[in-house]
Amino acid sequence: MTSSTTGVLRIATRKSPLALWQTEHVADRLRAAHPGLTVELVPMSTRGDEVLDRSLAAIGGKGLFLKELELAMLRGEADCAVHSLKDVPMELEPGFTLPAILERADYADAFVSNRYANLDELPERGVVGTSSLRRQAQLRARRPDLVLRDLRGNVNTRLAKLDAGDYDAIVLACAGLQRLGFDDRIRARLAAPEWLPAPAQGAIAIECRRKDVATIALFDALNCATPRACVEAERAMNRALHGSCHVPVAAFATLDGTRMHLEGLVGSAVDGRHVRASADGGIDTPDALGELVARELLAHGASELIAASSEPDTGPFVS
Repeated sequence: MTSSTTGVLRIATRKSPLALWQTEHVADRLRAAHPGLTVELVPMSTRGDEVLDRSLAAIGGKGLFLKELELAMLRGEADCAVHSLKDVPMELEPGFTLPAILERADYADAFVSNRYANLDELPERGVVGTSSLRRQAQLRARRPDLVLRDLRGNVNTRLAKLDAGDYDAIVLACAGLQRLGFDDRIRARLAAPEWLPAPAQGAIAIECRRKDVATIALFDALNCATPRACVEAERAMNRALHGSCHVPVAAFATLDGTRMHLEGLVGSAVDGRHVRASADGGIDTPDALGELVARELLAHGASELIAASSEPDTGPFVS
């Protein structure tokens, strides 16, 4: 018997302020949907949170944010976990599933600076902080003169480094800033179609054991079909490209009635070269649409960029 069948649900979460906000949000939604349910948070530290002096690609990828939470579920210490879906690998570990994806928040990236209003106002050789190869690739394509420096840590830590004068600007996710009450730090939105986000950026997902039917049932009320179709198309494209944090991949899907439009990009964080592709499909076949755009990207030369990006990363990134 799991704890969820006894009226208690334990949610594993990272300890960062953003992860705790997201988990509390899910907990509040669960309490409203299931009066009488007791929801407890199980905060944990992950290797992805602890190792901040090297890029994610160098230490094993975004999956490091999930591993300890999955082990807690396997040990019976938690019933589920809350994640930013953009951090969830395209293929889950065996025995796990995503029973719910919540409404999507702002998908865009945020240009954050104390001195400059937007990317174009940055001076030549301006210093921009970001740990994302996807963001680095698009920055190099737009402004090859900029100096790009790796930036790790939670949202508060990154803002503090900007305020200390380490960078002229940094790029973060709008959703994370908004969830933590930092809306006023967003100087400009980097948005589609000119700038594409990470697949599933802005979406919160629940992970649990595939066989835990009692826990899965609790999340039926939170699952949102429309954004789920969009993020599934974006993730299907990334999966077909064998994308990971080693590969600068971006994707964004939009809906017009029952029709879905998907834009995809594969780039180079070294020199800004990139290829783009797009296609339309039905809302009921998001995987097929994602795979179609992936094939178009490969036909336009994405394979070369993916192969170059997949070479081992040995340390911190400095341009």
